[in-house]
Amino acid sequence: MTPAKPVFLVASAALAAGLAAPAHAGASSVADAGVVTHAQAGTVVDLSAGRERAPRIAPEPVLVAATGSDGFDLAADVNEAQTDSSVQPRQGQQQGQQQGQGQGQGPGQPFPTGMQGMKPVFDNNWVTLGVGVGMVPSYAGSDDYIAFPLPLIVGRLGGIGLTPNGPGITLNLLSQRTIPGQPGGTTFQFGPAFRIRNDRNARISDEVVEAAGKLDVAAEVGANVGVSFPRVLNRFDSLTLSTQVRWDILGAHEGMLIEPNIGYTTPIGQATVINLQAGMQFVDDSFADYYYSVTPGQAAASGLPQFRADGGLNSAGFTAIVNYDLSGNSLDGGFSIYSVVGYSRLFGDGEDTPYTALRGDPNQIITGLGVGYTF
Repeated sequence: MTPAKPVFLVASAALAAGLAAPAHAGASSVADAGVVTHAQAGTVVDLSAGRERAPRIAPEPVLVAATGSDGFDLAADVNEAQTDSSVQPRQGQQQGQQQGQGQGQGPGQPFPTGMQGMKPVFDNNWVTLGVGVGMVPSYAGSDDYIAFPLPLIVGRLGGIGLTPNGPGITLNLLSQRTIPGQPGGTTFQFGPAFRIRNDRNARISDEVVEAAGKLDVAAEVGANVGVSFPRVLNRFDSLTLSTQVRWDILGAHEGMLIEPNIGYTTPIGQATVINLQAGMQFVDDSFADYYYSVTPGQAAASGLPQFRADGGLNSAGFTAIVNYDLSGNSLDGGFSIYSVVGYSRLFGDGEDTPYTALRGDPNQIITGLGVGYTF
């Protein structure tokens, strides 16, 4: 069995596809707190009291969430407010409201420095294409590592979300257009999942395991369901819970896999986005028998002892994906560099099989580096 490989997802794409609130959600602004500021007019209107106060100050502009096609034109003219040297910053209630919103990540919190006035590339249709190279175990349970190409395609086309799934892809039929940072609620995921599994089919580095014979390529087809919660710890993050179920349709292992996963995505500064994932993999008896059992014929060819494997918890691990946008802005598209590091451990008969216990290691590591382009 191949340990659960990380989703090679450009994290800036994840910022738009998962951590942001949907665009159809109701917009919110400082008016929700009962005060609207007008930097140019120098007037404060108390909406809760229904009257206009004397223009004593020209407060700093408050950044609010954009709606619809307005994109990210979120700030008033800061220069005009700053050049009015005849007025002083207001103290008291309004200042406390602005500070409270900034500290509590409320609706009036501004975007990170440099993200104002920007319309993101992530709209109704967008695609990220990438290519990279990673170091992965020669087979599930191997302690030998080989270079492995990491092609990438992720995006949203025609209202359908596209997400990498190891050597495969997952479609989200419930994908929604999102505007990062805009208030919104819970979103859901549902769609087909596809993955190719070529474990012990080629490039087996261990000569003893290779002598046991190559295995057929499996094509796994199933479904993915999930739910995403935005604004968990800050305005731009999201927490996603998902589960994927797949079955082999090529007659290789002829088994079933269940893969629950939890993911968290958040920006770190202006140009960097990080995605953290943790997951487990459960397999049935057919899967375990195909990849971990040592038949009498395989034992005679390789010298390994015979072994009969059963299903259950197969592996658990975590993955970290860090993306750096070369333009300095993680939401404007263009070129980016992403790095991947992941760790997983085999359990049950995946750990006890002679292919792992005698010839390999249950601790599996994967690393990767790639370049992507978003448009």
